[in-house]
Amino acid sequence: MRQRDDNKIEAIYDATIQLVNEIGFAETSISKIAKKANVSAATIYIYFENKEDMLGKTYLKAKKMMSEKLFHGMDEAAPVREQFDFFARNFVKFILNHGDNFMFMEQVTNSPLLQNWCLEETSSLYEPVFRMFETGKSQKLFKQEDVNLLIIYSVMPIAQLAKAQIKGEFLFDERSLQTAIQMSWDAIKI
Repeated sequence: MRQRDDNKIEAIYDATIQLVNEIGFAETSISKIAKKANVSAATIYIYFENKEDMLGKTYLKAKKMMSEKLFHGMDEAAPVREQFDFFARNFVKFILNHGDNFMFMEQVTNSPLLQNWCLEETSSLYEPVFRMFETGKSQKLFKQEDVNLLIIYSVMPIAQLAKAQIKGEFLFDERSLQTAIQMSWDAIKI
């Protein structure tokens, strides 16, 4: 039995993310991933059952990494406004530092494939943000709306600006970041 080679697995994950971002799911094949990762196609099948399994595990890995980066050092006992600021800053930092992973996750999220992949495994990764929004609602800081609506109206505009920076269309400096966070807060506060 062959031993697990973490370097090869990382190369496969990286190649998968890059190819999906460059050419999309449909055009990304095991053979293209193997070539980009500098491994044989047979090697990929040692670690993954098929393309769907590989894409699902790549997505799960990216989601776990994002969750770790978003919540590392977050103090859930801090006031909601501080938690919101902390979370928003970490979200921008993640997108700017790990744009490939973020863009890959967005493609998965916007595709019908997500319905088949690890939704149960990933939903618990983001419990701190859901708790923050629920606490904000219970403290009458936020509009009394569905948490998903609050997240979309407050977090997604910040993500769009971070993606615009990746494309060279916007620049987050401290002032613009603080303004974006304040505008996001204002969008959902009572």
